[in-house]
Amino acid sequence: MIKGKPFVKWAGGKRQIIDKLKKYVPNEFNKYYEPFVGGGALLFELSPKNAIINDSNKELMNVYKCIKDDNKFEAMCKELDHHETMHSEEYYYKIRNLDRDKKKFNKIADYKRAARTIYLNKACFNGLYRVNSKNEFNVPFGKKTKVNTYEGQNLGIVYSFLNYNNITLLSVDFEEAVKDAKRGDFIYFDPPYDSDTTTFNSYTEDGFDKDEQKRLANVFKELDKRGCYVMLSNHNTTLVNELYKDYNIHVIEAKRSINANGKKRGKVKEVIITNYENKKEIE
Repeated sequence: MIKGKPFVKWAGGKRQIIDKLKKYVPNEFNKYYEPFVGGGALLFELSPKNAIINDSNKELMNVYKCIKDDNKFEAMCKELDHHETMHSEEYYYKIRNLDRDKKKFNKIADYKRAARTIYLNKACFNGLYRVNSKNEFNVPFGKKTKVNTYEGQNLGIVYSFLNYNNITLLSVDFEEAVKDAKRGDFIYFDPPYDSDTTTFNSYTEDGFDKDEQKRLANVFKELDKRGCYVMLSNHNTTLVNELYKDYNIHVIEAKRSINANGKKRGKVKEVIITNYENKKEIE
C-alpha cells in the first residue's frame, strides 16, 4: 500500500522518528485517535481504517476537510498553483495579512483559506506555523524565490485515505476529542512539548502551558482506566517524568529542526510514554 505523508511542515513533526514510534504502537487496536494530529506522520504511516483525528488549529483542520471534499480539493489546488505563480516577498505579506481583518477573513471561501495555510507554511521562515495572541499568523518571509506548495500524487493518496476509510475530522479541545474512546482503542497524544526552559507552543492563540500538560496527564490516566492503549510523545523534562512516573517511559533521541537559532537545532532527548508493555497487558 502506498502511504501518504505530511503535506505541511509542522513543529514537532514525527517523520524523522517514525520507526521509533512504530516500535511502540500496539500490535492490534480498534479505533485510532490522534487529538493533536498536526502534519499526521503517524496517522498516514498507520493508515487506520477507523479513526478520529483532531487539532485545535482550525486552519489546519480546514485543510484536511478541503482535501477530503472533491470540489474543494480541486479548487484548493488551483489556488495553490496561483500562489506559486504570484510568489514574491510582497505577495507573501499580502496573503499573510489577510487575517488582520477578521470580518473579511471569516468570509473567505474555505478552500482559499486552506490554500493560504499551505502556501504560508511552504513560503514562511523555516516552515514554522505560529500565531500571536490575536490569532494572527506572524512568521516572516522565508526568502525563497520559488515555492513548491504541494505534490499532486501525495495529496491524491491523502484524499483517498480520508475518503475510503472511516475518518472523522474534528477541531475541538483534546479532552473532547477522546471522550468516546473505549477499551481496545488506541490514542496517540503528540501535544505541544513541555520544556525545562522555554517552550514554543504558539500553534493557536491559547498556547499550551504547564497546567495544560497536567490536564493532559489526567486525561491519559482516565483513558488508561477505560482500558485504552495510550501513547504520548514529549520532551524528556522533569515535569513529564513526574506526571507519567507510573507508566512506561522510553527515552529516545530526536532531531530538532525548527528553531530560529540554527545552533540550537540538533539532537534532543524525547520520551515515548505508553500505558502498556504489550497488547496482552490491558486485555
